[in-house]
Amino acid sequence: METAYGAGRAGSGASFDPVAFFTHPRTVVRLLSWVFSMVVFSCIVNEGYINIGSERLLCVFNNNADACNYGITVGVASFLGSICFLLLDVYFPSMSSVTDRRRAVLLDLVFSGLASFLWFVGFCFLANQWQATSPEELPLAQGSDAARATIAFCFFSILTWAVLTLSALRRYLSGANMTLFTWQHMDHTPGNARATPYPIANGATIVTTNPYQAPPFTETLDPQKLTQQPRPMAPAF
Repeated sequence: METAYGAGRAGSGASFDPVAFFTHPRTVVRLLSWVFSMVVFSCIVNEGYINIGSERLLCVFNNNADACNYGITVGVASFLGSICFLLLDVYFPSMSSVTDRRRAVLLDLVFSGLASFLWFVGFCFLANQWQATSPEELPLAQGSDAARATIAFCFFSILTWAVLTLSALRRYLSGANMTLFTWQHMDHTPGNARATPYPIANGATIVTTNPYQAPPFTETLDPQKLTQQPRPMAPAF
C-alpha cells in the first residue's frame, strides 16, 4: 500500500526535503498532469483557431466553438488545480489536525476523480469533432498538428488523473485504519518527559516516563522477574 509523503510526523515541524518530495511517485504524476493540461489549452489557444476569408476565428474542431472552449476550460482548471494540490502536498506533513488532513485527502479524491471524468468526456468530444472535420475546412492542414496533440494529451490526462484518484483513495482508506490521519510520533516517548522512579519491595525500582501515571500497587516482586524480557508473540495475519 502506498504511504503518503510526510505522513509520518504530523505537525512535528520536520524540515522539508525537496528531493524526497519531487521524487515521490504521486508528485511525479501530479507534475505530469500539470504539463499535460498546459499542453492542451496552449495548443488550442495558439493554433486551435483559424480564419478563412474573414476576420472571424473558427475552431479547428469542426468549426465548433464549444469544443475549443471545453478544452481550454478543462485545461486551465486542471492546470490551476495541479498547482494548488502540489502546494497542499507540501503543506500536508505540517497539518496537526486530523480533520484537516482528512478533508485535504477527500478534496484531492473528489477533484482528481472529477478531473479524470472531464478529461474522458473531452477526449471523446474532441476526437468526435475532429473526425467530423472535413479537409476543406482546414486549408493547407492548418492546426492539424495542434488538434492531434490536443486529443493525445487529453488521453494522457485521463491516465494521470485516474492514477491520482486511486492514490487519493488509498490514502483515504488508510486513514480509516489510523495510519494516515494520526500522529505517528505519539508512539515515541516525548523528549521532555522525565523518568519517575517508584520504589517497591525487595529493593527493585520501576521507572516510568509518564509524569501523570500513578505509582504502581505496592507488592512483593522478585527483582529477577522484572529484568526478564517478555517472550515476543508471533504476529497474526
